[in-house]
Amino acid sequence: MRQLLLLGGGHAHVEVLRRLARSPWRDVRVSLVSTRTPVLYSGMVPGIIAGHYPRDAATIDLRALVRRAGAEWLEARVTGIDAAARQVRLADRRSLGYDLLSLDVGSVTDTESIPGAGQYALPVRPIEAFARAVEGLYERATRRYLAVVVVGGGAAAVELALALQHRLEGQARITLVAGDEPPLSGFPTQVRARAARALHRRSVAVVVDRCVELNGRQVRLAQGTGLACDVAVLVTGANAQPWLLQSALALDPQGYVATGADLRSLSHPNVYAVGDTATQADSAHPRSGVYAVRAGPALATNLRRSLDGAAPLAHRPSARSLNLLACGDRYAIASWGDWSAEGRWVWWWKDHIDRRWIARYR
Repeated sequence: MRQLLLLGGGHAHVEVLRRLARSPWRDVRVSLVSTRTPVLYSGMVPGIIAGHYPRDAATIDLRALVRRAGAEWLEARVTGIDAAARQVRLADRRSLGYDLLSLDVGSVTDTESIPGAGQYALPVRPIEAFARAVEGLYERATRRYLAVVVVGGGAAAVELALALQHRLEGQARITLVAGDEPPLSGFPTQVRARAARALHRRSVAVVVDRCVELNGRQVRLAQGTGLACDVAVLVTGANAQPWLLQSALALDPQGYVATGADLRSLSHPNVYAVGDTATQADSAHPRSGVYAVRAGPALATNLRRSLDGAAPLAHRPSARSLNLLACGDRYAIASWGDWSAEGRWVWWWKDHIDRRWIARYR
């Protein structure tokens, strides 16, 4: 019997498990390795932070999903892969062999490029740990007024700054340190303007400067000034899992697994990689939950085809995606290419999409 090993409980792997639960694969032993017992859907995290959802509303019970799929659950942390020997090393010193391997292990927040970040920052990844840590932040804010600095200029940083402002209104001052460019620099002009107005209306201060150091009291900026800071939330760039460097897999310059259009490693055709773990060489697209979710059905199909001895199919992600940016209260900004809109109706649209996705895995 062949061994299919799924590393990580990311958005694509939960779709693989859902399909297995609906239609089991014969003559295949499937094992999933993850430290994430509940999987938190990243698209609903701003809503959790803002207080619109309890954590359970955005959580997939990964252990139950594995059980329904007839797979084996291994709660363990991966420390390395030997792709040549087809072995995965775990933190408890076990090694697991495989015939077919799939990686959906996500990325880690970069805490190395900013001195002090590893000690003083609250990183947004792993997302489950971040959501738990924020509960402690709320408790601190009931005892004294806090200065909270969100470091980052992307969509996630904007959403979290607005969510924190909504949840901590009157209890904290929220500042967004966006970097060298204004927030959402990669988005169309109209979307950036809408987001800037949302931040202004909700009294989130925006600083266009780089954070160059963190300590227990301040965020130091490139221009030489400092911001008083009780809590620094780090929503900056992500890094690939460091143990991939010793895996013998072909990697891109940033250390992510390089794959072809069929989602297979360019160097080892018995290894698949998706989501924040990988870079699809023929299709540059953002590492976001939207693209990880879209890769799920293609990954499930190609794993099944590989096990059947058939050639995998190409996965062609759309060049554009629908972006729904939560604005703290029940208000959101939508964009698709150059089109954009905003309003409470957009938030309810986002809420419907998110709840429908979660419901698929319950």
